[in-house]
Amino acid sequence: MSKFRFLAEILREQGILTNENEYNPEPLSLTTLMQAHDAGYVQRFIRGELTPLEVKEIGLPWSEWLVERTLRAVSGTLLTSELALQHGLACHLAGGTHHAHPASGSGFCIFNDLAVAAFNLVATNKAKKVMILDCDVHQGDGTIAFCEGREDIIPVSWHCEENYPAIKKTAGINILIPKGAGDSDYLDILKETLPNILQEHQPDFVFYDAGVDVHQDDRLGYVNLTDNGILERDKYVINACMTLNIPTACVIGGGYDRQEEKVAWRHSLLHQAANQVWNEQFI
Repeated sequence: MSKFRFLAEILREQGILTNENEYNPEPLSLTTLMQAHDAGYVQRFIRGELTPLEVKEIGLPWSEWLVERTLRAVSGTLLTSELALQHGLACHLAGGTHHAHPASGSGFCIFNDLAVAAFNLVATNKAKKVMILDCDVHQGDGTIAFCEGREDIIPVSWHCEENYPAIKKTAGINILIPKGAGDSDYLDILKETLPNILQEHQPDFVFYDAGVDVHQDDRLGYVNLTDNGILERDKYVINACMTLNIPTACVIGGGYDRQEEKVAWRHSLLHQAANQVWNEQFI
């Protein structure tokens, strides 16, 4: 959990996070949360009434602090989407909990911030077609579960073909990344697929999940991107969306290393990329 604090410190040192561009989310509306998630599941989590098996599936011990942090992180993604609508591009210092399903949590994910925020944009008529671009190394199976049967929220997942979850979802758009793929192979796949996907579906809002568990030193990744490869990936995705004038909200996704300062640095690459694209297009 300390990676989030380290990330803020790194971005302050870089001058990317400043008093002028920092926003803090308000407490999350449970009504908004329950527009996407099963109300009973939400209430049981908040009250600490999940079964031991449910807690084990999530992988995080329950506490009141975890409840506060979880709700605040989802609220942060909602705020990021509002800021993206205002400015064209906004980045969260958390988010990307894409394994959470409508009535259950999984893989360190309790509530699916991407689905909650996407549902909210459509419900409030702030977007007609939302696309979730997920470059985390693991398939966003929870996000796909939320979106099955919908045409107004389209999940796109670039994920390692041999990785968690063991049983992959078949709905949505899925692009398989070979196990062991390096920078050039990964970026080639991304560049061959993303432009066509954006052109075919023409979303009017994008969420970008920039998981760094694709890094060559990640404990759970099985893909071999370098720092520079992740930076180039993030710049490419953000630039592709900005060039088409699609408001884009970015979240950090997964990243796993016993040295959390290293994970925080990898997450900072998203914000470095966004900063570079912003400066190139608007300054």
